[in-house]
Amino acid sequence: MTKKQRYDFVLDYFEATAPSAETELFYDNPFQLLVAVILSAQCTDKRVNLTTP
Repeated sequence: MTKKQRYDFVLDYFEATAPSAETELFYDNPFQLLVAVILSAQCTDKRVNLTTP
C-alpha cells in the first residue's frame, strides 16, 4: 500500500466514523470565537456564553 493509498484509507475511515466537531460556544465572527476559546480555557462554556455577546 502506497503512502497515498494509506492516507486516503485513514481519511475515509475517520470521515465515516468520527462525528463532525461542533462547538458549544456562541459567536458571530472569528474574533469572537477566538476570545471565547481563550476564555473557555479558564471556565465553562456556559459561563463564556453568558459573558460574550
